[in-house]
Amino acid sequence: MFYRRHLPHWQKADSALFITWRLYGSLPQRTIVGSVKESDFGKRFLLLDHELDRAASGPVWLKDYRLAKVVVDALHHGAAHLQLYRLSAYVVMSNHVHILIWPKTPLYRITKSIKGYTARECNRLLNRTGEKFWQEESFDHSVRHEDQFYRIKSYIERNPVKAGLVESPGEWPWSSAAKSK
Repeated sequence: MFYRRHLPHWQKADSALFITWRLYGSLPQRTIVGSVKESDFGKRFLLLDHELDRAASGPVWLKDYRLAKVVVDALHHGAAHLQLYRLSAYVVMSNHVHILIWPKTPLYRITKSIKGYTARECNRLLNRTGEKFWQEESFDHSVRHEDQFYRIKSYIERNPVKAGLVESPGEWPWSSAAKSK
């Protein structure tokens, strides 16, 4: 299946998906329009993800325990109760989320369900109504083979380490690598 909003979205049958989305306004426009070509999605993703890890501008609402918990609970609910996907890995950072899933339904239904619910709940906890919470667009990548799957899983779970927030992946409470669940 293929559809396009601002970015192209491919969903291959029987393939895992790596998906990233971020808080609305979490990157300055000059960073988004930066020097990496629009067509070079891999380099562009890494550049933008590095900027998100720095969290040098925009909202960092997911540092709030209550909001991070809403997102983690929604990820587990989408897998266990709604049966939208099988959840393989996730991390909730201060301003973005990475997940690795095996979809059971089209991608747009998955992102609409997770982002819609969490936006309403988080805005309610922040006493905001009618405000954008998530950036509309998401980044997704179909996993091509088993080695890539494990590299992406490691990338996700090591994101808090790479960002300098913890020394080992198991120390970050908002991750599939967390020691105490």
